[in-house]
This record gives sequence, C-alpha cells and structure tokens, in this order.
Amino acid sequence: MPIFLWQAETKKGESKKGEIDAADEAAVRGQLRRQGFKSITVKKKPKDLFENIAFFQEKVTEKNVVVFCRIFSTMINAGLPLIQCLDLLGRQEENKTFSKVIGSIKADIEGGSTLTDALRKYPKIFDDLFVNLVAAGEVGGILDVVLGRLSGYMEKALKLKGQVKGAMSYPIIVLVIATLIVAGLLIFVVPTFQKMFEGMGGALPGPTQFLVDVSQACVNYWFHAIIGVLVLRFALKKYYATEKGTLFFDALILKAPIFGPLLKKVAVSRFSRTLSTMMQSGVPILEGLGIVSRTAGNKIIEIALMKTKQSISEGKTIAEPLAETDVFPSMVVQMIAVGEATGALDTMLEKIADFYDDEVDAAVAGLTAMLEPLMMMILGPIVGFILIAMYLPIFKAAG
Repeated sequence: MPIFLWQAETKKGESKKGEIDAADEAAVRGQLRRQGFKSITVKKKPKDLFENIAFFQEKVTEKNVVVFCRIFSTMINAGLPLIQCLDLLGRQEENKTFSKVIGSIKADIEGGSTLTDALRKYPKIFDDLFVNLVAAGEVGGILDVVLGRLSGYMEKALKLKGQVKGAMSYPIIVLVIATLIVAGLLIFVVPTFQKMFEGMGGALPGPTQFLVDVSQACVNYWFHAIIGVLVLRFALKKYYATEKGTLFFDALILKAPIFGPLLKKVAVSRFSRTLSTMMQSGVPILEGLGIVSRTAGNKIIEIALMKTKQSISEGKTIAEPLAETDVFPSMVVQMIAVGEATGALDTMLEKIADFYDDEVDAAVAGLTAMLEPLMMMILGPIVGFILIAMYLPIFKAAG
C-alpha cells in the first residue's frame, strides 16, 4: 500500500504529523478524523529513487529481529490485537527496510493471511526456525509464550555468535597489521638500505641478499600478488560452493588445532538450545531435527543430524544415532539418553546448552590469552630477521 504524509491538529490545538499506510487519501483522512484530528493535510509520500535497489537499502540485522520479537511477545502477552501490535512495531522501528517489511506483514494479515504465511515471504529475515516456532505458537494458541522463548533463544545465539566473532577477529586483525608493517619495511625501508649497500661495494651477506631479493619482488610484482590473491579467493569460493568443497572445508574447520574445539562447542550449544526451544514450543522432534540440521551452519553436523533424524524415524532413540555420528561428545550423548529415559529431553537439552555456553566463554578467554604470545612468537623472529639482515653489511664493513 502507498504511504501518505499527514499533518493535523488535535482537539487542544496541538500540531501533529506522521506517516500512514492506506489505500488512498480518503482512507487516511477518515482514519485521522476517527482519532479526533482536525485541519487535516494529506499528501502522498514521494518515492525513493533507490527503494527498489537492494544495495542502497538498510540491512535488517539479527539484533533488529531480536528486539522485534521481544517487544512483539510483550505486546501479545498484554492482550493487544495482532494488527495493532504490528502497526505499533512498524511505526517505532528505526530501520526503514524492516519497518516496510513489518508493514507488509500487517497488510497480509489484514488481507486474511496467517502470521506464519506472512513471515514466510521474508526468508532472509525470518528463517525456518523462526517461522516454524511461530506456526506452532499460532496452532497451540501460545504465540506470546513462543515469541518469548524465541527472543530468549535469539539473544543467547547472538551473544554466542559475537563471542566467536571476537575470538576470530583478534588474530586476523593482528595478522593484517603485521603483514602491513612487514610489507612497509620491504617496500619502503629495505630499498633505502639497498642503495646504501651498493655504495659500500662488495658482496652482501646471505640473509641480506635474500631480504633484498624479497624486497625487489614485492616492489616489482605487488600488483601480480594482489591479482593472485583475488584469483585464489575466487577459486576457493567456487570450490566451497560445491558439495565436495563444503564437506572438505567444514571437516577441516572442525579438526583445526586451535579453533576446531571452540567451533565444535558452539555447534553443540546451538544444536541443544535450538532443539530444546522447538520441543518446548510443541514442534515434533523429527520436524525439529530437520530444521536444526538446516540451520547448523556446518555440512558435517548437518549430515550427522539428518542421519539421526532418519534413524529416529526407523524407531531408534535420539542418543543411539548421535553416538554413531562421532561428532557429538560422549557426555552430550549420555545426557540426552538420560533426558529421553526420564521424559525431560527438552530440559536436558537446555542444560547442555547452558553448560556449553559456559565452555565457550572459557574457551574464548583461553584462546585470547594463548594467541597473544603465539603471535609474538611468529612476528618476533620475522621482524628480528629483517632488522639483523639490514644491519649485517654495516657490521661486516665495521669489522
């Protein structure tokens, strides 16, 4: 529906203005009169030239969705009608792209659609997990409860993701800065020393000659190096897009000596909390496992969960096939087995998720503490070699 800009006066004479989604100008005036406004001025909002170009649109972040879900849950729990909730959420949303999406969802529901079907139109914003939990909440008449659980789950998932990003970004930033420093020395500093060495005459020491050769290669072939890096990145991206490439790299990530254990703990926490949230919301376990596998973020774990789903459909317990996958730690499998035996699997999964959240906290702290000396051990010898190689001819001449 088109958007109209309006300006009017209240009964007390105060001037107010705003935006309204409506079929036409007459509908806007009628709505405002019913709210007690007078001296109404309405005009159609001019179209944004870039509104249909995705590149220029504001991105909808996970944080936007978390806040939306939390406030939506509170409003539903307070007894506000669904349409009114979406109307208020759309108006107060600062992200213009998300505000339009909420407005479209509201319009779909006014047209007779269910909330689930309206959300399903935006898979990049509301994933399978979100949509299926909302569907379970609508069917069970517990939409406010489900939205509360969903927002709690998303807040914890967002925190976990932030921790992993923080742990991964630190070494990357250090390596980038170190690479720039070494490149600066090779491109700008070493050539200056090279001219001085040529004036001294005589053969250069081996380390110094090696450093000069590397410096000349960097100066003469830096463009080729950049092209080579870009081509390699493109080739790896294409290979990763294939099933074989995805399996190779995802397996490599889980087996990596430093980050592998951390990412495996993150995967276990995510699996446990997601499945627990779905089960508590009334989603059948087979359907829940299907959704969890698709949102696992790692092909190896996705295959393991799909095998587990297949085994359960054949009459096995969830613990048996999970143990066979060799992806989940034995402690997790045993706790799940206890949860199945006692009929409290959802609660046990939540406890597993809480435990592994704490494990991730400890792993991130330990990783950060370990990486600092490791980086110094790598960078120290490199910078030391450059400095020694540059001063060797001076020491040789002095001797």
